[in-house]
Amino acid sequence: MVAYSFKTFFGPQIEDGSKTHTIRGHRRRHAHVGEPVQLFTGMRTRHCRKIIPDPVCIAVLPILMMSSDLIEPGLAYIEIDGRPLNRDEIEAFAVSDGFAPERLRGIAPAKMIGATARETMGRFWAAENPGTSFQGVIIKWEACGS
Repeated sequence: MVAYSFKTFFGPQIEDGSKTHTIRGHRRRHAHVGEPVQLFTGMRTRHCRKIIPDPVCIAVLPILMMSSDLIEPGLAYIEIDGRPLNRDEIEAFAVSDGFAPERLRGIAPAKMIGATARETMGRFWAAENPGTSFQGVIIKWEACGS
């Protein structure tokens, strides 16, 4: 079983089932399809909390993200499992990844919140991941109550 830690502000979206995936860099081992995953906030701290009972991993797909400070949203390109997302799909993906500005106001750092989910995601990734290109995986789990 693999455990993943999340920023506290993603907890409510994982609990209500609107966030059912995470993007992670390559590491020695990620969850496998059919395997339960553990989802926490504050892992390795005294504030550690399991967000929901262990859902089952339903997909692990390669993801490529590229950013640019030449465009306002910052997030220039996303490709999942070899398929590039168009502008509307990037916005929808950013919402599904937990970056809808209206869901984060008051619980996430104000400087992170942009006008759109894509811009908010771009700001988060710029702060958390150095460089303009990110390659990793998207790990999806079953929605609550599935």
